[in-house]
Amino acid sequence: MLFYSFFKSLVGKEVVIELKNDLSIAGTLQSVDQYLNVKLTEVQVLDPEKYPHIQSVTSAFVRGSVIRYIQLPPDDVDTQLLQEATRKEITQPRKE
Repeated sequence: MLFYSFFKSLVGKEVVIELKNDLSIAGTLQSVDQYLNVKLTEVQVLDPEKYPHIQSVTSAFVRGSVIRYIQLPPDDVDTQLLQEATRKEITQPRKE
């Protein structure tokens, strides 16, 4: 749930998503769910020559299982807070 909470805090920010099929799209993060499925608006394909058929897409829903990377704006990432939250999550006993 750590990453879900983290991505929820980035709603409204510009992100770049690289998919497992090598397609990279940039857009504004509109929503994210617990499966890390992502909805983007104002979508732009980063390699329009390779993917001309996707040029007309303005919004996209991307299934979390097909995402390879999500590039975030460095100014919006508090690495200290993220590291501390990760440490806390690791040290908490698991619910069985």
